[in-house]
Amino acid sequence: MAYTDELESVLEAEQALRLMIALRIAEEGGEPAIAAPLEHHLQAADEAIEAWSDEDEDEHDARAFRPLTPLQQLLAEHRAICDRIADIRDRRLS
Repeated sequence: MAYTDELESVLEAEQALRLMIALRIAEEGGEPAIAAPLEHHLQAADEAIEAWSDEDEDEHDARAFRPLTPLQQLLAEHRAICDRIADIRDRRLS
């Protein structure tokens, strides 16, 4: 069995979610379905990811009483993966 690095697979999952977020933004913007996001979609995804991670935890707790939109669900999943990446890197440093 070949060695696989846990971090590599998690990083790949993070990038896949980033693409999904970009495609969701394009879809919500009323653009026709596309196979791959364009540069401005990726930039919008990066901005949404940053805004989501900059929000207070209180904001996220308040959402517990409302269903998340599909985009918010993707952003929450992305944040969880980024937290996991940080944990893996912290473990490697200790």
